[in-house]
Amino acid sequence: MIHAIMRDMIRYFEGDVKRINHALKVFCFASLISKESGTDEREDLIVGITALLHDIGIKEAERKFQSSSGKYQEQEGPLVAREILVRYDLDDTIIDRVCFIIGNHHSYSKIDGNDFQILVEADFLVNIFEDLVRDDSVRNIRDKIFRTESGIRLLEGMYPLKSP
Repeated sequence: MIHAIMRDMIRYFEGDVKRINHALKVFCFASLISKESGTDEREDLIVGITALLHDIGIKEAERKFQSSSGKYQEQEGPLVAREILVRYDLDDTIIDRVCFIIGNHHSYSKIDGNDFQILVEADFLVNIFEDLVRDDSVRNIRDKIFRTESGIRLLEGMYPLKSP
């Protein structure tokens, strides 16, 4: 099922290689963190789906508001994600959880579970590179956002921090 959802995401972002690649990179990191954190099968499925679809609202945000702002992605994403996910044999609680995380994935004070935490960490691992984030900001992100041992290990391995 996860590969079918991946195909749906690629089809949805047709021609937008940057966004497709972003989602795939976040999915890979989220999958690794999830496995290394010992998530159960249900939570791992939520992490994988959410990672693939976390930015799915960006097209509607740009169409409606001419902006890719996080708040508009959060506003538009859950409806688009739900339209994709209702085609699959998924429990409503899984769809609801995925939509909640997508609808709040830029609101870090709303992180309320390991699945949400893993998605945010994976997204940061990719965004730090894509956005050319500076060392002092990486340190701040690590200290304020990262909580999983796996995520911290990946962050420090990918972006070695110089002493302050």
